[in-house]
Amino acid sequence: MLARTRIALGAVGALAAAGFLAGCGEAGSSGTDAPEAGASGAGCAPVAGEQLVVLEDDQNLQNTDNIVPAVNAQAAQPEVLAALDKVSAALDTEQLIQLNRAVDVDRKTPQAAAEEFAAAQGLTDGIAAGPGGALIVGAANFSESQTLGELYRIVLTAAGYDVTVQQIGNRELYEPALESGEIQVVPEYAATMADFINNKVEGENAPAISSSDLDETMTGLRQVGEQVGIAFGEPSAAQNQNAFAVTSEFADEYGVRTLSELAEKCSGTATILGGPPECPQRPKCQQGLIEVYDLRAGEFSSLDAGGPQTKTALTTGVISVGLVFSSDGALAAG
Repeated sequence: MLARTRIALGAVGALAAAGFLAGCGEAGSSGTDAPEAGASGAGCAPVAGEQLVVLEDDQNLQNTDNIVPAVNAQAAQPEVLAALDKVSAALDTEQLIQLNRAVDVDRKTPQAAAEEFAAAQGLTDGIAAGPGGALIVGAANFSESQTLGELYRIVLTAAGYDVTVQQIGNRELYEPALESGEIQVVPEYAATMADFINNKVEGENAPAISSSDLDETMTGLRQVGEQVGIAFGEPSAAQNQNAFAVTSEFADEYGVRTLSELAEKCSGTATILGGPPECPQRPKCQQGLIEVYDLRAGEFSSLDAGGPQTKTALTTGVISVGLVFSSDGALAAG
């Protein structure tokens, strides 16, 4: 999680369309009843401002949604995995934010952003050639996945494969295609994919196998992946997961930099939490804030998943704290 990460006013994060990836809508995160907030203190009223601050998730509410290459088991040749692992080794969250900014804010194409990053990082240096053949890299229907797909195309082409990137849609569409071999490679998110496959194998009410520990998450992911014919490369340091933001002015006025500090100082009736409609029932959104941090807001405002509604509500002083996404292209390290 990026502590003291800032969002520029007016920049619209395109990852709102990817809400199914993050904890508010991930497989295994469903719920039926909103938790009892029980706010009894004074709380912290919203404070308008031009920039936002992402509060540190210091008690690890969110799971490890690190980006990881998912590969059809029949296509998982050593040269394929080694090439994809070059992308993982080069990416961290700040670099992912910059890639998303290049596409979502600066309006470059995913292909152009990926090619610039690959050249700057020397991604194709030292890649060993494999036996070749055609590979299809599937991408979900949002820009981050498409840019990652283009990075995978670049390194796999350098390894001697004939690669195309195909936009498939959401996980419910591309995961079966990956299992069957209709597509061979997809950029994935470790925790969400682990629970998604586990729910397919063990049933939709199966306990989550993801956690805040990346090694544990990857062990579970690889185990369930074997059962459906999907292999995984090495995870990157880059993550796309839920985060909670306040305005910089709010953080300064109330002296909060972490979610623990927010809970300690701001649980109470004046605090307004904003996020997608399902947030009160989600263990990585309001439900988790109560259970992990004992953060009890006086009111919940139903908005969007890390998108312009939530950001505008924060900057205009309508809500105190709101859900965003940690790799949003509008973020810049503060």
